[in-house]
Amino acid sequence: MTFLDGKPWQSNIFTGQWHPGGAGEAPVVEPATGEHLASSGRASVQDVGAAADVATKAQFEWAALPFNERSAVLRKAGQLFLEHADELSNWIVRESGGIGPKAGLEIHIASEECYEAAALASHPTGEILRSEQPRLSFSRRVPAGVVGVIAPFNFPLILSIRSVAPALALGNAVILKPDPRTAVSGGVLLARVFEEAGLPAGVLSVLPGGADVGEALVVDPRVRVIAFTGSTAAGRKVGSLAAEHLKRVHLELGGNSALIVMDDVDLEKAVSVGAFGSFMHQGQICMTTGRHIVDAKIAHDYSALLAEHANHLPVGDPKSGTVALGPLIDARQRDRVHAMVSDTVAAGATLLAGGTYEDLFYRPTVLTNVPTSAPAYCEEVFGPVAPVISYSSLDEAVALASASHYGLSLGILSNDGLRALELASRIPSGAIHINDQTVGDEAVIPFGGTGHSGNGSRMGGLANLDAYTETQWVTAQSELPAYPF
Repeated sequence: MTFLDGKPWQSNIFTGQWHPGGAGEAPVVEPATGEHLASSGRASVQDVGAAADVATKAQFEWAALPFNERSAVLRKAGQLFLEHADELSNWIVRESGGIGPKAGLEIHIASEECYEAAALASHPTGEILRSEQPRLSFSRRVPAGVVGVIAPFNFPLILSIRSVAPALALGNAVILKPDPRTAVSGGVLLARVFEEAGLPAGVLSVLPGGADVGEALVVDPRVRVIAFTGSTAAGRKVGSLAAEHLKRVHLELGGNSALIVMDDVDLEKAVSVGAFGSFMHQGQICMTTGRHIVDAKIAHDYSALLAEHANHLPVGDPKSGTVALGPLIDARQRDRVHAMVSDTVAAGATLLAGGTYEDLFYRPTVLTNVPTSAPAYCEEVFGPVAPVISYSSLDEAVALASASHYGLSLGILSNDGLRALELASRIPSGAIHINDQTVGDEAVIPFGGTGHSGNGSRMGGLANLDAYTETQWVTAQSELPAYPF
């Protein structure tokens, strides 16, 4: 018996128990082949209200447990991800279209997120404060209550667990809405792991569903915090709705990250770094290198070598284990990517590699002589597209890198690391990587972007303490005071 076969998850949603969702069921489809892998439950708006009822009741008992008991559940969950890595990785490969190493990374980070969250449970809860009055005055962190997590398809396990695990560790209940295209990798896997880890029933619910389910989660008064990862357009709606309901919201949104390449680099290594940044998981990552800003002295050679790398990268079914890129998630995303590439070429860019597709398999694409107003340069593509533009001075490089509404990640490649760091200080960005590409995340670091990339570093590391707790002021004195009333 496999790990997922242990419970009747197929065609069901999870609210501490597996049962049919109010919106029926939906097929789980492998994008590489179109094969029907399974069926997942589909939640309705009414399911959100029912899950919030269950979560509200379960949360008080969960928060009242000794911290070491909550930590034990998180540690066990981390172990289970590793113990069942092969089976869980296979689901990520087949459902999300990612290659094996990408799935392995998701399992590794999911485990680390659980271990790091387990440590949060024993973190000091507050501090003693001074007071003008003869009394004890202190602040303490208390759970926010019920946390809503809305996660996307591209790294379905990581982008769910990074909010679910710390929220649980800090005494909250969680209602998770995974993208219905990756309902298993982003939802069922977590439900099964925490079910086996001993999480009390009702503390975690998993409700795959559409935008109506997400909206219901945001407006439900019992859900006090929303953690959303997704597009900037969707994030605007979530943020606006949350503000209307006076609700805290953490937004990790899109990006169009720049990689600045100075003229003193090892060209072959720099191109390899840039290729990984743009083509990893078919470019379907918020931190993907979306703009290659290269010193004019080496821009021609860099572009030609990048195109050579792109032409040699194998594209195909990721479960074969022999490809570097798998499929895009669906036809809608493929058509969007291709339209942006075509419009950019029509605007005057030169196509050096790619620009073609078969089914959902889009060839890694390199564009040069790209107008800065062309869509593949100034917008988030979310596909395997590498636009290259040149600069003649560092001031121009700063201006080009800064001329974006996004501010998620920045990479700078140079033999002089301090020079690169000085340059980075002039460019707004949530993350900066000197001598590396733009894609990178760890469980121990606070992560988030500026501008259209989100509302700051709201997830990861100690930022999770602020994300999923409320700060409460408490005073105590031994006698009743005497007031002049």
